[in-house]
Amino acid sequence: MTTDPRSRGREAERIAARHLENAGLCILECNYRCRFGEIDLIARDGDTLVFVEVRQRSHAGFGGAAASITVAKQRRLMAAARHYLAGLARTPDCRFDAVLLSSTTQPPEWLRNVMVE
Repeated sequence: MTTDPRSRGREAERIAARHLENAGLCILECNYRCRFGEIDLIARDGDTLVFVEVRQRSHAGFGGAAASITVAKQRRLMAAARHYLAGLARTPDCRFDAVLLSSTTQPPEWLRNVMVE
């Protein structure tokens, strides 16, 4: 893996997308951006729309990848998700998931329903 942070982020998102697709999800969007923030992946799991935050950390210092999803980050994700949903004809069931990558030798950790408003 490269040392450039942007390249590492894109690679982490590719790994996460592949992991979710192998689990049966359909990736609809990658890096959805709006004025409220960015959503790494948007997927469909059956009839449920899934907003996915991808986090990669090389070590567990400061709580690791999961702890890096702060309350402020969660608020930006929710605002971006609302923006995305406003463009749909109807609002489907939704959830927020996280895919955590701690190293290239371990499989991604997929956490479902990580945020509840």
